[in-house]
Amino acid sequence: MTGLRSRLTVGAKIGNGHFGDVHEGIDPIHGVVAVKILRQRPQESNADWVVRREGLLNEGERLKKGAHDHVVAVHHLLEAHDQDAIHLVMDFCSGGSLQRPYERNPLSTAAVHKIATQVALGLGTLHARDMLHRDLKPGNILIDAKGSVKIGDFGLVTDNLILGYGSQAGYSDHIAPEVWAGGGTSVKTDIWALGMTLYRLLHGHRWYSASPSPRYTVQNGGFADNLQWLPHVSAKWRRIIKRALHDEPAYRYQNTDQLLNDLSGLDEARCWECSVEDNSVQWRREIKGRRVEVEWRTVSPRKHVWDANSLPVANGRALKLGGSNGICGKGVVEKELTAFFRLKA
Repeated sequence: MTGLRSRLTVGAKIGNGHFGDVHEGIDPIHGVVAVKILRQRPQESNADWVVRREGLLNEGERLKKGAHDHVVAVHHLLEAHDQDAIHLVMDFCSGGSLQRPYERNPLSTAAVHKIATQVALGLGTLHARDMLHRDLKPGNILIDAKGSVKIGDFGLVTDNLILGYGSQAGYSDHIAPEVWAGGGTSVKTDIWALGMTLYRLLHGHRWYSASPSPRYTVQNGGFADNLQWLPHVSAKWRRIIKRALHDEPAYRYQNTDQLLNDLSGLDEARCWECSVEDNSVQWRREIKGRRVEVEWRTVSPRKHVWDANSLPVANGRALKLGGSNGICGKGVVEKELTAFFRLKA
């Protein structure tokens, strides 16, 4: 363990989180890096900080063993001379996290398929090395300069603080039912969190936030059976996510290999771009020189309407592909749109 005389240069802050701020840095060996700075908390006693600091130092050394193409590499760990901070030196992922794309709109099913596959590969490697993540969410999935997906911030959450941390860091929605019931974390609680992450990415923040928060409903049971789905999300996607979010750990995916096997059966050759607004949802895709546009409009809480049209990209005429028979109830529109997307998949 060395001090900051290692010639690491810490630059501007590029992010912040529950555990510490993240800065861009220059490392003489690895070049541009990300530096997470972990400090004593304002209300934390000196004695508690000493204990936590030693735990972080030990965990940081262990994190270096998690090397994988889809896990953010931890290069080394440095302790400040006055011992008031720890610097975790990691790969720099210039594409940022998935938090902002998630907040903008639902990601395409093809994009989520790629993310799910690469995250599952990285997560499986951590599990094979007897490591748990405990904090999978859009903000901890990063994109590097080549567009590769990498898992970040693994290994910093412990069973001792998961519930308290979850409440403070906005992670409560990703806590599996057995943890709420007093059980510990496991491979299958990581799979639960991955299932919740995939559901969020497929639906985007607006749609997700309009439903009851999982932190208030997961503990009651039957959570996966009551999910509200965007109509274009296929039956195969729904089965995968519902299995990942099963109340009973024994009926979830038991490992990431099982999940990867089901993901390989998804056909994402044709996928829809989707945007969710306050009173409408729009879908679009181009195929064979034409642009298909679908819109679901909310006139009032009980009045909904939808229509679908095929428009020429260059020459040709517009064609109506379907739509509601006037104003309908929400359930009717959801059923009709689900059937439409099933036929047009």
